[in-house]
Amino acid sequence: LVRGTGRSENRVNEISEITMGMKAIAKELQIPVIALSQLSRQVENREDKRPQLSDLRESGSIEQDADVVMFVYREEYYKEREKPGDHDLEAMARWQEEMERLHGRAEVVIGKQRHGPIGTVDLSFEGKFTRFGNLAQPWQDGGRDDQEF
Repeated sequence: LVRGTGRSENRVNEISEITMGMKAIAKELQIPVIALSQLSRQVENREDKRPQLSDLRESGSIEQDADVVMFVYREEYYKEREKPGDHDLEAMARWQEEMERLHGRAEVVIGKQRHGPIGTVDLSFEGKFTRFGNLAQPWQDGGRDDQEF
């Protein structure tokens, strides 16, 4: 667990101090350093819930100091919360169809990559085990679409 020196006047400055320290450790030891961050709640207010760099909580220094920023996104998580009432059968049928399409899928959104492209990688997701896997293409490995890693 990395902590600031306690001399910071506010949380944003403290996070900035921490991210600069982590960057220095990575350079000095020539190792990757992985940090996790919460997202701000502003993602909940958008129609497209895919996380963006601006959603990183409490500091732009995370975005600035990181070489790579990735987000895990599961549309199914948000769609579950939009379940229509039982009285609207047509809406319920559309919702169920959409849930079937989304079930078992996740995305890794590469929001920043200092030395490479950004984009999205589709993955399989097995919620019972919080397990992610490759979505193989039909021409790969006999057409299996749940390659684990």
